[in-house]
Amino acid sequence: MPRYLKTGISDDAKADADAKVRRTVEDILVAIEARGDAAVREYSERFDGWTPDAFRLSRAVIDACHERVGARERSDIEFAQARIRDFAQIQKKALRDVECETMPGVVLGHRNIPVNSVGCYVPGGKYPLIASAHMSVVTAKAAGVKRIATCAPPYRGEPHPAIVVAQDLGGADEIYCLGGVQAVGAMALGTESIDPVDMLVGPGNMFVAEAKRQLFGRVGIDLFAGPTETLVIADETVDGELCAADLLGQAEHGPTSPAILLTDSEKLAWETMAEVERQLETLATAEVAGQAWRDYGQVIVCEDVDEMVATADDLAAEHVQVMTGDPQYFLDNMTNYGALFLGPETNVSYGDKVIGTNHTLPTRRAARYTGGLWVGKFIKTCTYQRITEDASVRLGEYCSRLCAMEHFAGHKEQADIRLRRYGGQDVRGLDVLPGADG
Repeated sequence: MPRYLKTGISDDAKADADAKVRRTVEDILVAIEARGDAAVREYSERFDGWTPDAFRLSRAVIDACHERVGARERSDIEFAQARIRDFAQIQKKALRDVECETMPGVVLGHRNIPVNSVGCYVPGGKYPLIASAHMSVVTAKAAGVKRIATCAPPYRGEPHPAIVVAQDLGGADEIYCLGGVQAVGAMALGTESIDPVDMLVGPGNMFVAEAKRQLFGRVGIDLFAGPTETLVIADETVDGELCAADLLGQAEHGPTSPAILLTDSEKLAWETMAEVERQLETLATAEVAGQAWRDYGQVIVCEDVDEMVATADDLAAEHVQVMTGDPQYFLDNMTNYGALFLGPETNVSYGDKVIGTNHTLPTRRAARYTGGLWVGKFIKTCTYQRITEDASVRLGEYCSRLCAMEHFAGHKEQADIRLRRYGGQDVRGLDVLPGADG
């Protein structure tokens, strides 16, 4: 049975915080739908102190951002985007259109069709998350999306130059300096100046995540996402200093970001907790990371590797870093995770910024039923069918009888009319029972 040496705040406290966020977001979305640009401007001024003449950046403003970004910064952005684009293109090649004859005269197939328009949200209020532009815009472009709109909040009172450059290099068609619920609400619902999109993607704070949840159905979304979370699975082949660095490296995302150590070594557990406190004394983001660790950090000690696998699958964490004597065992046996980082040589930061896999991943145990953002999320797999007259007769005989079993008179007639026209049959199959309620 796993033992918890450290736990975070209660589930009741989390639920209460979630309820407050839900009500706030609902009010904002109602206002945007009713008042369009006026509401968007009102909330942008209230939350970001940002009321430009236009939220959409002109080509002149975008070009000015390019001039402000240094050659090394631009080169680094291009390097990261190349890694992400390469892997997205490899993934896309794995998706094939198919067409086959499943029985004489019956041709079935599917086509992989990109969605027509996507709204990409790039967080940038607390930290300018340049990498999020790569993950959403570059991947959507690789998928073949025709129209890509992006929103990122102002950073210190202006569009962040490197974020703008990343959006532009990634292939965005429309770039807006607009943040928070008002940004995703405007892209999903549409306003006088922003055309609505078909899908929303990208990470964000708890308010952005809740807005996407409430908008799901009106538009598609990549996934339901909460605060960044990390699970470090470690044994005595590594030390507490490395474990602590990897826990705090993700805890700094925000004060509600869970960071969890899962180990079969109580010695390593205590060593890591001591190291966390030591590193917090010098970490520049200690105020945020420290609060996340105090309120949401956990340390769990298991009996053996199999209990570690079972516990990790139950947690279904977003990022799972495996630093054990046999990391391959976890790849072979775990089923619930957003992304695995195998061995001490790699780490979540590589995945977040540059390695090529996508950093928009499932949180809050959603990894039990979905993976993260990838090129396939932007693609609809749509089926089609085409048959001959002879095949229509053959299938129609089965369909007529099956519809009769279900008491669907209209469905049955769809089959029967073809049996009469193509097969010359006097259809006398099972009748639909009168008064059937379907």
